[in-house]
Amino acid sequence: MTTHEPSISPNDNLKGFLLAMLSSAFIGSSFIIKKLGLRRAGASGSRASSGGYGYLLEPLWWIGMITMIVGEFSNFVAYIYAPAILVTPLGAISIIVSAVLAHFFLKEKLQKMGVLGCILCVVGSTMIVLHAPGERTPSSVDEIWELAIQPTFLLYTASVIAIVLFLVLYCEPRYGQTNILIYVGICSIIGSLTVMSIKAIGIAIKLTMEGWSQVAHFQTWVFLMVAISCIIIQLNYLNKALDTFDTAVVSPIHYAMFTSFTIFASVIMFKDWSGQSASSIASELCGFITILSGTVVLHDTRSSDPASVSEMYMSVSPQVSWYFPANGDTWKRKSEEILLPDFDAILKQDHFT
Repeated sequence: MTTHEPSISPNDNLKGFLLAMLSSAFIGSSFIIKKLGLRRAGASGSRASSGGYGYLLEPLWWIGMITMIVGEFSNFVAYIYAPAILVTPLGAISIIVSAVLAHFFLKEKLQKMGVLGCILCVVGSTMIVLHAPGERTPSSVDEIWELAIQPTFLLYTASVIAIVLFLVLYCEPRYGQTNILIYVGICSIIGSLTVMSIKAIGIAIKLTMEGWSQVAHFQTWVFLMVAISCIIIQLNYLNKALDTFDTAVVSPIHYAMFTSFTIFASVIMFKDWSGQSASSIASELCGFITILSGTVVLHDTRSSDPASVSEMYMSVSPQVSWYFPANGDTWKRKSEEILLPDFDAILKQDHFT
């Protein structure tokens, strides 16, 4: 079988860089537009986080979907021209775009520590990019298939499937509404397999356009089916994450986890660390730790949900709270406040520490 050894010229890298930047701008905007659509749909029906699909009838959500598709298509083309190790970390731009737009359109305030978390994610990604090894682009889909069926990557794939099933079947029903890492984790872990498949499809398209057709190879269609399946799962759980938590937090956490798992998958599949110096590997590991730190900071500083009605009274010690039903509404006065005789007072003893 005749193969073609494609080369990545500086112009190709520049094209990939510009397309990745454009992709991040579109994807960052799509987070905001889709969130607005999800809010509208949730106001008139079942929310996506509760298993509802009313957002499919919301035009604004579809505009966000189209924006995301344009961004993902730009990202897809970027993988054709540049290595995944270069394209994937540039998703940090989508964090900045979504955070700025969320501030103006969604009124989601990101705390100072949240900003620090974003910076840590970007710094960690920059460290990885600066010290990442050069990627040798496979010459055909058959060569990528050989890399995909090597024992170490098969073990990684099996681990991804097992973890995702655990998160979907056990963690999501119990903690999905309170822990942002459940929805985002499913989306990000599956995303690492998506990128590997998209890279294979991109190479197949590029080689076909250059005269070395890859259409007849069954591996091309296998990678295509894997990519489509993974993308559907990603979109489903990304919608749930956006509908449940603040966009300004979902976006950077998704980026940090997605980038980490994608680079890890690329290291296993393409053996990127082979031949690297110890200092370069240590720098990349520091980048991963920095990204993880940023993720933890963002998770700890996310906006808390509004308190429920039963939690509206304060548990202070010692103190008595008085509840007054008036015109169907419940009002509360502290014991030291003046009581009006017209109200029917109900005494309730607060919690004493």
